[in-house]
Amino acid sequence: MRDSRSIDRPALEAGDRTAGAGGWATIRSLLPYLWAWRGRVVAALACLVAAKLATVGVPILLKHVVDALDPAIAGPELVVPVALVVLYGLLRFATTLFTELREVVFASVTERAVRRISGQVFEHLHSLALRFHLERRTGGLTRDIERGTRGITTLVSFTLYSILPTLVEIGLVLGYLVLNYEVDFAVITVVALVLYAAITFTMTEWRTRLRREMNRIDSEANTRAIDSLLNYETVKYFGNERWEAQRYDDALVRFEQAKLRNRWSLSALNASQALVISCAVALMIWRATVGVVEGRMSLGDLVLVNGFMMQLYLPLNFLGSLYLEIRHGLSDAVRMCCPLDQPL
Repeated sequence: MRDSRSIDRPALEAGDRTAGAGGWATIRSLLPYLWAWRGRVVAALACLVAAKLATVGVPILLKHVVDALDPAIAGPELVVPVALVVLYGLLRFATTLFTELREVVFASVTERAVRRISGQVFEHLHSLALRFHLERRTGGLTRDIERGTRGITTLVSFTLYSILPTLVEIGLVLGYLVLNYEVDFAVITVVALVLYAAITFTMTEWRTRLRREMNRIDSEANTRAIDSLLNYETVKYFGNERWEAQRYDDALVRFEQAKLRNRWSLSALNASQALVISCAVALMIWRATVGVVEGRMSLGDLVLVNGFMMQLYLPLNFLGSLYLEIRHGLSDAVRMCCPLDQPL
């Protein structure tokens, strides 16, 4: 592995050149910091692939266990497939083991990258002109640096721990379905994934606007309450206690309505996602059931298809919140890597 001091300040230089280029430029500027520990990165990716191979292997092995108990396949004399059961338990353990190893191996890479970037930002601040420091923007800068470091951690963590594993698993599942079953299974899976993602992204954008409105109303209510309490003597002098209480209650009513709209939008999102998943699973089970009846598939295949669908859509339940976290993390990372002598 290469020592971090051999890095020639890539993020700040890239940030200076691409301050307005957007999020992808920021991601590219972060890559040299991660690749400086390429050994750990490669090891983490290997653990990721191993964990997903074990995850995909669990339903496949369960299929063989079910087929071994089917008299039509195994014969009239049934025996407990001890070796398959033991291997099934080992695969489930391997899924957790390799996932934890990936996090242990890659955790230091993220923390060291954040440390190096934070240190270079600190050095950059000391190199700025006196005029910049005389404007006394220390409070705002420290807040931006805090959000930026947190955004970098969020961006890297969610990419390696959520997005990339899900993409690897989708690729493995689709490849297995295409190679071993009719193309209908893969088509249903892809269409369901596209619909799921489209609904999630569209409704999450809508919920973001509702959340911002709710936060704005909440801030207004708190502002009115604090302003009224700070001017207690004036309110008391004019006898406006009831009027101030009514104004505060009106603000709370608007906040209550905004909060309810936000909660209803979450329920609508969850219901829409569940509808897509339920329809996809029903179609897959129907196709597998027809295959079993016609003799083209076994009961183990039916269990396998159901297991794949349930396992594949489990991480997608967090797609909406994941999308918001990545958006916010990317925005904070952009601010962290932009020239700090410009307005933030």
